[in-house]
Amino acid sequence: MTDTTKPPYIVVDIATQQLHLIGDVIHRYSISTALNGAGEQQGSGCTPRGKHRIAQKIGANQPCNSVFVGREATGEIYDAALAAQFPNRDWILSRILWLDGLEPAFNQGAGCDSHARYIYIHGTPDTEPMGEARSHGCIRMRNADVIELFDLVEVGTVLNIVESLA
Repeated sequence: MTDTTKPPYIVVDIATQQLHLIGDVIHRYSISTALNGAGEQQGSGCTPRGKHRIAQKIGANQPCNSVFVGREATGEIYDAALAAQFPNRDWILSRILWLDGLEPAFNQGAGCDSHARYIYIHGTPDTEPMGEARSHGCIRMRNADVIELFDLVEVGTVLNIVESLA
């Protein structure tokens, strides 16, 4: 008997601000990509396009709303009081899926490397809007959604970030 399950892959559609996890079951999530649009250059604040893979999964078994700084859990749990204490922090919460670009000289290598740019799929405060571009380059998700996605994918899962599926 052969295993007929398909390995999942991810498509991020910048135009619709949706992430699609495609496998035996399709999951769709509302997301937030970069306010500055699509682009690969270091320091651009843009969401990089093209083929990527999940290089590292960070935050397994952390509580929902766990705060991460430098990819390390701080022990803090995000709430309104913490938000008021640090009003300018770019909140990275619950889980991190750190991405590697797979296209040399486009999203991999000097000046454009997604991994070196610290491009993640990560949780964000649930008060932040989804479905509109607001991030600094990463792909933001609701905390429950990023926890679900984290549990459904493995290191090495391939994703394609496109400006539009249309």
